[in-house]
Parts: sequence; structure tokens; C-alpha cells
Amino acid sequence: MWLIAGLGNPGTKYYKTWHNMGFLALDVLAERHGITIGKSKFDGEYGKGRIEGEDVILLKPFTFMNNSGISVAAAARFFKVEPRNIIIIYDDIDIAAGKIRVRTKGSAGTHNGMKSVIEHLGTNEFPRVRIGTGPVPEHWDLIDYVLSNVPEDKRLEIFDSFKEACDAVADLIKGKYDQ
Repeated sequence: MWLIAGLGNPGTKYYKTWHNMGFLALDVLAERHGITIGKSKFDGEYGKGRIEGEDVILLKPFTFMNNSGISVAAAARFFKVEPRNIIIIYDDIDIAAGKIRVRTKGSAGTHNGMKSVIEHLGTNEFPRVRIGTGPVPEHWDLIDYVLSNVPEDKRLEIFDSFKEACDAVADLIKGKYDQ
């Protein structure tokens, strides 16, 4: 079994912000595979389904970004999912907007949501799909930027990257990144 968590912030206020790339990409993944996310538990919403022939849980933590690890760890414990089978999808300002980067392990960098996930799982050895949202424009504060709505002229480029993120999740499940 795999646990795939998209990080973001709950509520319509944050829906199309840079910091909600994980939630939005998870919605595309759910739609692509016919998985309904709507069951409430683990301080979030989740749904069960199959991707690449494997059982999966798709999770949106509703703990707000900086406490995402609480929800991810609770779901992992409940479903008995090992860290190597937990995929986290999230935004990254250190990657150019619309680009995808996949890693099988690593640090949280400056991302507080990932710091929480690493802290609550007790390891950084789990795969992640990072969706580029950077760089922060000049004269912008980091927090103001990530909590701002993605501008209309950037939405197509950013939202198209979700398809690539979904492909990366499928490749991780198939073991294509083990090499």
C-alpha cells in the first residue's frame, strides 16, 4: 500500500495559492484514477483507490501546512505504511515555476510543511514530488508570496505541471526511481 499526501492549506481562501500545489495536484491525481477524496480522519480528508495496480490512500492534511506531519504520520500508522511507500507532493520556491523535481529522500530545505512531516515520521527517507513555484519576486515577502493566488497568466503553466507530477507519482509506485 502507498500513502500519497498533497500538502496545502484548507479552505477557499487558500485554494489557488502557490502554497496549495500539493492539494491541487492531488485533485488531478484523484480525478485521473477515479478516486474520491472525501472521508474525514487523521485531521484531513482521504480516499482509497488503485494506481499502477497498487492500493493507495490519497490524503489532504487539514492541519494547515506547518503541521502537515501530524496528519501524514497518523494515516501512515493507521494503514501501516512504511516511509518508503509515502509520497509527499508539495510546492517548492527553490524550483522554477512549473518545473517538477522528484527525490527518493532528502531534507526539508526551507519548507515548514516538510519539516513537520520529517519530524512526525522520524525520517527523511521517503519519496517526494516537488512542484516549482519560484522564485519569489523582488520586493515580496516569502510568506506573502506563497499565500498569494497564482496569477491568471501563470495558471496554465502551473496547472499543466500537475500532469507531470501525476506521472512522477506513477513512476515512483512502479519503482522507476529506485535506480
